[in-house]
Amino acid sequence: MTSADLVLPPTDQQTPTAALLQAPEAQPLDLAIGDMNLLLEQHGYVIAVYPAGISPAHERRLHAIRSVLESDRIALLRTDLPPLGVAVLVRQLRQLSICDFSPGVVASAARLLAHYIYAGALLNSVARLDRVPVSLKTHAKSWLPGSQFAVLAGPSPQLIRIGPSAELPTGPPFATQLLVAKGQLSSEWVQQTLAPAWGVQAIGECALPSGSPRWWGTGKLVEFASFLPDVSVIYQLVSSVRRESCHWCGMELIGDRCGFCSSPLAPPENRMRSPGVLSLGAAAPPST
Repeated sequence: MTSADLVLPPTDQQTPTAALLQAPEAQPLDLAIGDMNLLLEQHGYVIAVYPAGISPAHERRLHAIRSVLESDRIALLRTDLPPLGVAVLVRQLRQLSICDFSPGVVASAARLLAHYIYAGALLNSVARLDRVPVSLKTHAKSWLPGSQFAVLAGPSPQLIRIGPSAELPTGPPFATQLLVAKGQLSSEWVQQTLAPAWGVQAIGECALPSGSPRWWGTGKLVEFASFLPDVSVIYQLVSSVRRESCHWCGMELIGDRCGFCSSPLAPPENRMRSPGVLSLGAAAPPST
């Protein structure tokens, strides 16, 4: 992970923690390369998940480390989820890392699991929100005193001005838990209105990630993420997807893109199975 506050507490004693890949201003490049090399020696593979909102210098640092080490065992996964959604996704990948999946499947599962995370926020203004489509009319309404907006960033963008007759954002059609992180907005709307409407099984709270005010364009917010909490359900979900071998790097994958080299899945007529490639020995659990 690229920020310590995106590492949520484990849900059980088996779920491993995550390693921190620090920003350039926090750690010299040579130390960062050494840390990554140590992770590779300890775990065999590294799956680095980072939000699209990190600084360009930090993102360049990640690619520079992989380039210097000339390693095809480092997956760099950039996600458009808001910070709290990223934290939930990382915890789910941590849970999968100790299951009987190959590193390639765990890495490519990130894109699949992101579609099952309903990540949003309650905002007092959308004037500076640029990651979810906002109409000019809604922008104008955000200047009215007392205005509040429910914004869903994923899996599909939704923006609703809170009011007596307003519809709620469309929630998940499956059982979830809700994680809530409060910023500088004193409101219980998420817990008292949204959670019952979505039929969540439980509500948890955590500290607001440091990158959330920048991502949402305001510090006056309550961020939330609804997610699949049961690792057995996540395991079944990932297991149900057909596995392929990447035609470029040979890693196992699910979906349409390799998590390690980012190569798209080859067209059916060009796919060639290589029996035995992935059965040379069990890989150590990847670090996320």
